[in-house]
Amino acid sequence: MTFKEIQPKDLQDNVFTLIGKDWLVVCGEKDGRANAMTASWGGMGVLWGKPVVFIFIRPQRYTKEFVDGAEGFTLSVLDDSKRKVLNYLGTVSGRDEDKIAKAGLTPLSDGGFTRFAEARATIFCRKLYAQEMKEECFIDRTCDTKWYSEKDYHTMYVAEIEKVLVRE
Repeated sequence: MTFKEIQPKDLQDNVFTLIGKDWLVVCGEKDGRANAMTASWGGMGVLWGKPVVFIFIRPQRYTKEFVDGAEGFTLSVLDDSKRKVLNYLGTVSGRDEDKIAKAGLTPLSDGGFTRFAEARATIFCRKLYAQEMKEECFIDRTCDTKWYSEKDYHTMYVAEIEKVLVRE
């Protein structure tokens, strides 16, 4: 499979479909190892004059350690034929097993970032900002009560999109 680089503005996917329906695979690399998880919350836009993504990771997720320990992360988009892989990556912890290998994904190292040969698109992201969400910051309290009964608030990451690869 060959990939070509495109500009972030040339990404043709609908962001709401891409994140909310297709899901993304967040992958961080630390000390020569990688871990990945699915994400269905986040967004894309322009902030601080840069094309950015923002993603959210709960504190108990093993992938958070990899994202925190790296300069950035990748967001990979898999075809719908990989729905079982996406479900697996979202429910099994990499602390317990090599879930990337067990999922049948082929990791490719790319300048300190890990991407997957099976992806139809990969977004390379350099972290710009991270902040833990806080209970007292919720204006609509129903979001807090619905999504955070365990008080395990996400960390929000804002990252610059540095490169986008799409399958040719």
